[in-house]
Amino acid sequence: MLNQWQDRLGPYLGLLGDNAWLQALTVVIASLLVAWIIDRFAVTTLRKLFARTRMTFDDEVLGILHGPIYTSVLLLGLALATNMLAFGEPYEGVVFSILKSIALIIWTLFLIRLLQLILRYLAKSTRFRIISAQTLLLFNNLVVIVISVIAIYAVFSAWGIDMTAWLASAGIVGVAVGFAAKDTLANLFSGVFIIADAPYKIGDYVVLDSGERGEITHIGIRSTRLLTRDDVEITVPNSIMSNTKIINESGGPDPKYRIRVKVGVAYGSDIDQVEALLMEIGDANEKVCNEPAHRVRFREFGGSSLNFELLCWVREPALRGITTHELLRAIYNRFNAEAIEIPFSQHDLYIKELPERG
Repeated sequence: MLNQWQDRLGPYLGLLGDNAWLQALTVVIASLLVAWIIDRFAVTTLRKLFARTRMTFDDEVLGILHGPIYTSVLLLGLALATNMLAFGEPYEGVVFSILKSIALIIWTLFLIRLLQLILRYLAKSTRFRIISAQTLLLFNNLVVIVISVIAIYAVFSAWGIDMTAWLASAGIVGVAVGFAAKDTLANLFSGVFIIADAPYKIGDYVVLDSGERGEITHIGIRSTRLLTRDDVEITVPNSIMSNTKIINESGGPDPKYRIRVKVGVAYGSDIDQVEALLMEIGDANEKVCNEPAHRVRFREFGGSSLNFELLCWVREPALRGITTHELLRAIYNRFNAEAIEIPFSQHDLYIKELPERG
């Protein structure tokens, strides 16, 4: 390729005479001029065109692209000048390897920045659940590692170094590291799948299979944290969260949560009056939602009471405790005022006969 460029420029460079150094210097100066023209006019023109669009993605891509283009044109001029001077081996090979290495490093950095820019935009989109603010750091690190490994292989190849033995060693080391860090890797992949599948999100109230209940405060790559109503933070590894039964009280189409308040009244009570009072108590509580409407159900004939249940909806699961407390207070006070007996468990002991005194 360089020989073709040299043949094309030969008639023009011949005007400078037979001095190879003068011709090489001219090529370097010309490459600087071309790089400046591209950076000054072509990139500036594109920047003005992109400024008219609503998206900022194209402006950011252009911002990280003009540097590699400028440097690549300059490196091409230096390579062409080196080819014209014909230093011979090993000097010519060393110079070309240096120029190739510089070009690979520059374009590697550009590719990393470009992919990280794309990942940032995907994280802002709702179409790709697997890429979010929580997993963005993970994918950024993966991009850096993968692109860097490929770039290192390419640089070694540019210097004529055989990487076969190194790759074999890296494979053995990778297997050893995989066995040593299997728990960490399990948590990492489980974290990615949790974020992608979204069985819960930050702010949801969940109940774990082990009985803990709390609000999800953080979904990380390694673990999930939830804050209980006792202000105790529980950290659970993602590998456990992905393999356990989780009740999401905030899940479903609406974050509203239904509470059940049970109350028993004595046999002989006016059940119509009981139902009416329970409905009034539900209406009077500001935390109880009007839609869906609350209701009263007569559940069963108990051993010593007629058992009713007041079913109410609250705006979010966090209001379950305080609303239940307020409803129970209101029921007790209102039933006392209306002389409705709330029976309690009691046992009568009958003594058939007393033991004889010795």
